[in-house]
Amino acid sequence: MKKPIPFISILLSLIVTTFPQQTSAHDFEVDGIYYKINGNNVTVTYRGSSSDSYSNEYTGAVNIPSTVTYNGTTYSVTSIGNSAFSGCSGLTSLTIPNSVTSIGGGAFSGCSGLTSLTIPNSVTSIGKLAFSSCIGLTSVTIPNSVTSIGQSAFEGCSGLISVTWNAKNCSDFSSSDSAPFRGLTGISSFVFGNPNSVTSIGSSAFSGCNGLIEVTVPNSVTSISVAAFSGCSGLISVSIPNSVSSISNHCFNNCSSLTSVTIPNSVTSIGAEAFYGCSGLTSVTIPNSVTSIGNSAFESCSGLTSVTIPNSVTSIPNYCFYNCSGLTSVTIGNSVTSIGNYAFYGCSGLTSVTIPNSVTSIGESAFSGCSGLTSVTIPNSVTSIPYCCFYYCSGLTSVTIPNSVTSIGSSAFASCSGLTGELTIPNSVTEIGRAAFNGCSGLTSVTWNAKNCSDFSSSDSAPFRGLTGISSFVFGNR
Repeated sequence: MKKPIPFISILLSLIVTTFPQQTSAHDFEVDGIYYKINGNNVTVTYRGSSSDSYSNEYTGAVNIPSTVTYNGTTYSVTSIGNSAFSGCSGLTSLTIPNSVTSIGGGAFSGCSGLTSLTIPNSVTSIGKLAFSSCIGLTSVTIPNSVTSIGQSAFEGCSGLISVTWNAKNCSDFSSSDSAPFRGLTGISSFVFGNPNSVTSIGSSAFSGCNGLIEVTVPNSVTSISVAAFSGCSGLISVSIPNSVSSISNHCFNNCSSLTSVTIPNSVTSIGAEAFYGCSGLTSVTIPNSVTSIGNSAFESCSGLTSVTIPNSVTSIPNYCFYNCSGLTSVTIGNSVTSIGNYAFYGCSGLTSVTIPNSVTSIGESAFSGCSGLTSVTIPNSVTSIPYCCFYYCSGLTSVTIPNSVTSIGSSAFASCSGLTGELTIPNSVTEIGRAAFNGCSGLTSVTWNAKNCSDFSSSDSAPFRGLTGISSFVFGNR
C-alpha cells in the first residue's frame, strides 16, 4: 500500500508550480562583467534576475573583451544584451570589441554619465531605447555596418549635437514606429555618411530635434514619411531631392525657422499639415507636378507673402492657408474647381483675389477675416456663397454677385463695413441667410431682383439687419 503524500508537500508543490523561481540573467562573472552563455558565444548582461537588482552595477570605465574564459572554456563575446547596463549612471566610458554584432534594447538606457562611445564596424543592429536618456553623450558615429536602429534608440540624448550614420541600408528609417533620433533637442548636424543608400526617411525620424539647423536629404530618398521633421523649430533650410514623390502629413509641421523650401517637380502630393506652423516661411513654389494638397498644408504660415496654385491642382482644401496673415497675393490655377472651408481664413494681408471660372464651389468661411481684401471676383460658375464666406472682410469696397448664384448663406458678407454705395443682388438669388449683410454700414442702396424672396418669410432670417446707412431698398422684381 502506497503511503499518502503529506499535505505540506502538496502545498509546496503548488507554490513552486504557481510561482516559478526567477533565474539569474547571468551564468558567470569575470573581472566585474556578467555574461550569459549561448553555445560557444556569450552575451554581456546584468547581475541577478532583473536589471535593477543591483543599483549602478557598472561604474567608471568598462572595457569589454572580445573573448572570455570560464571554467577552461573560451567564449566569443558577440552581443550586449537587453538592459545590460541600464540605469548605470556611474558608467563614464565603454570599449566595445569588434566581436560584438548587436546591441540590445535598452542596453545603455539611462547611462547619464556616459560621455563618449565608439560603436565598432562589426555591429549590425542597435535595439530600441538602446541609448535613451544618455544625456552626457555629445557625439556618436554609427558605422556603415549598422542597418537597423530600433525605436527611440537615442531618444532623450539631449546633449548629442552631432550624428553621422554611414549606413548602407537604412532600413529602420522606413519603419513606421522607429524614430531613432526623435527628440534630440541639442542636435545641430546630421550627416548621412553614405547617402546614396538611404531610400526613405521614416515617421517621426527627427521629430522634436529643435536644434537641427540644416539637413540635406540624399538623392536616393523616394519618400519622406509622416512627421519626419515635425517640431524641428531650429531648421532653417532643407533640400528635397527630385527623387521624392510626396511630402507626407505633418512632415515639416512647426518648423518655425524654415525660411524657404523648394518643392521639386517629382512631388505629386503635399500632405495634410505638411508645413503647418512654418511661420518663418516667406515663399513657396508649388510645381505643376503637384495634383493634391492636404488639409491645413500651409496653415499658420504667417510669414508667407505669396503663393501660386498651379493648374495641376483641382482643389484648395480646408484650412489650406488658414491664418496666413502675411499673405498679400495668391494666384489660383484654372483647374481648381473648389475652395475648401476656411481655406484663406484670417489672411488679413490679402488685398485682392481672382477666383477662376473653373471654381464651382466655395467653402464656409473661405475668406472670413480677410480684412485687407479690397476686391474679389466671383465667377459665373459659382452657384452659392456660403456661411461666413466673406465675413469681416472690412476692407472690401465692392462686390459683384454673378447671375449663377442662387443662395447667399448666413453672415456671408456680415461686418463688411467697407462696402459702399449700391448693392445689386441678381434675380437668380432666391435665398439669403440670416444676417447675410449685417454690419455693412457703408451700403446706401440695395436692389434685389428676386423671383422668390423666400427668406423674407423666415422668422429669424433678417438678411439686411443693421444696415444703418441704407436709404433705399428696391424689389427689382416686384
